[in-house]
Amino acid sequence: MPVHPLETDCRSVHARLVDDDCDLLLLDCRERDEYELVHVPQSTLVPMSEIATRVRELDEYREREIAVICHHGIRSLDVTIWLNQQGFANVKSVAGGIDRWAHQIDPAMPRY
Repeated sequence: MPVHPLETDCRSVHARLVDDDCDLLLLDCRERDEYELVHVPQSTLVPMSEIATRVRELDEYREREIAVICHHGIRSLDVTIWLNQQGFANVKSVAGGIDRWAHQIDPAMPRY
């Protein structure tokens, strides 16, 4: 369960992603090699190391819902806080990251 007010759980994000009317951006902030190893198909990769220089790519989501995912939820929480500071209105970190996603949503996913 989320323990921080800026977190959401992977089950809630998954439920949103399977909704045909979903307007959620699932932003993966891991590095490219991690993303290539395993990722949620509906996710968009913008590594934490590039977020400051690529933030303009996310402008259309300033008022829309963004869920940020990483490996265990630490980097994604940092990115969530930073995006909030940049004026993004509705950003949450996926608690437990892709590791918890693999455990709770898709057990066939590789874990690392």
